[in-house]
Amino acid sequence: MKALQIQQCAHRLHEAMNKQQTLVPLTSQFPELTIDQAYAISLAFLDIRTGNGEKVIGKKIGLTSEIVQEMLGVHQPDFGFLTDKMLYSSGAEIVLKDRLIQAKSEGEIAFKLKHDLVGPNVTADDVLAATDQVFACFEIVDSRIENWQIKIQDTIADNASCGIFVMSEQGVDPKTVDFENCLMTIKNKGEVVATGKGSAALGSPLNCVAWLANTLGAYDIPLKAGDIILSGSLAAMIACEADDDMSVEIEGVGSAKFKFVAE
Repeated sequence: MKALQIQQCAHRLHEAMNKQQTLVPLTSQFPELTIDQAYAISLAFLDIRTGNGEKVIGKKIGLTSEIVQEMLGVHQPDFGFLTDKMLYSSGAEIVLKDRLIQAKSEGEIAFKLKHDLVGPNVTADDVLAATDQVFACFEIVDSRIENWQIKIQDTIADNASCGIFVMSEQGVDPKTVDFENCLMTIKNKGEVVATGKGSAALGSPLNCVAWLANTLGAYDIPLKAGDIILSGSLAAMIACEADDDMSVEIEGVGSAKFKFVAE
């Protein structure tokens, strides 16, 4: 894939996001597309967004749980970038049709760093030492690829299929959390729709953040103090509906909620 094609793909993804339209899979147009080229598209996509005034505030890890990998037919994690335009506080009312195309919600733990983490050789203990607070979080993933017909290169190029995210306002000390065994419960309109626990994400969300730091190190991208890191879903993705009223409770971490509204 040539540099011009990378830029063209990034602009098409950005246009699809803004117009709330989908594209045929990039891998069907460019069967030779490599993972490194997909990350180059993702970075070019990000450059367009930051050039339009968005500020990078963190990173996200995708495809960490086996159940989500099986749902999408993708069998390795990936990463994307978070901007200030994506962030909502717990309790937010969100107009689904104004922001998203084919959204799905995921419950997970968000980390906020107090120290930089730079791979390689970052461990789970390093992640714990570098984390200021952890938060209950919804990531509302979205794909600019039609019908979620993605291969790993498609979702990487599409900023790891990130849409928006909703965080609890209060964080907790990570040293008080049992990351492997903490239970998560997601409700919609008061009814339980999904459950999971920390070990669903690469054995522990700490492992996910370590994986991210080490993977980013290969691209000379650091995790910085102050970054928010979404560590990956603890249960299956839930297709979003226009009247969703969602809450997530994570044992020892806290809770977050959001509601979709018509206008």
